[in-house]
Amino acid sequence: MALVSLRNVSKAYRMHGLETLVLKGIDLDVAPQTLIALMGPSGCGKSSLLNLLALIDQADSGSIVIAGHEVSALSDARLTFLRREVVGYVSQFFNLLPTLTLLENVQLPLTLLGWRPRQSRVAALELLVDLGLETQVQKFPYQVSGGQMQRVAIARAIVHNPPLLLADEPTGNLDSTNGAHILQIFARLARERGLTVLMATHSPDAAAICDTMLHMHDGRLQTPIPGGHS
Repeated sequence: MALVSLRNVSKAYRMHGLETLVLKGIDLDVAPQTLIALMGPSGCGKSSLLNLLALIDQADSGSIVIAGHEVSALSDARLTFLRREVVGYVSQFFNLLPTLTLLENVQLPLTLLGWRPRQSRVAALELLVDLGLETQVQKFPYQVSGGQMQRVAIARAIVHNPPLLLADEPTGNLDSTNGAHILQIFARLARERGLTVLMATHSPDAAAICDTMLHMHDGRLQTPIPGGHS
């Protein structure tokens, strides 16, 4: 059964009396434990689609089912729970909280889920050590490099073991060396943790680690193309 299923999903944004249709009748099934690259030019709808799957935004029409839950039928409280429990999200801008240490940033999702402080600290620390950040955990985001911040962002996104990981241009603000390292981390963690990954990207290198490439153009999905993941 698909982890994510979309049927005839459309989304428009309205501003100053003008309506822009950004997603046009999207149909998509995402199987568990697959890596998918979502490619296409800027403005084609990639980020809008990820925002719907991250439960940040709502579709205007159509059906979205995530982990067996029809999203439109859920209350705000259930949507919040599903967002915290089922989905992890990584952006190109890191979005770490500047007043929290790296360790505290990774603990935060577990705190929101009601974990005890000691349990959340142990889980967050283990993951940061796994990502080679054991000497940085008490530093603040401004004290580390972009590549290190993105590793922390990935740790925060998966520390609660969500089945679905969404990534919006995760290497977009990194140099080629750090970008390649981040892609290796995505591929390894997806394999080790059984993650389903949907990654919006312009990067052929990012697409190469994925099982499938989806191309978007003008708010529509094109025919899937097998990727280069091995």
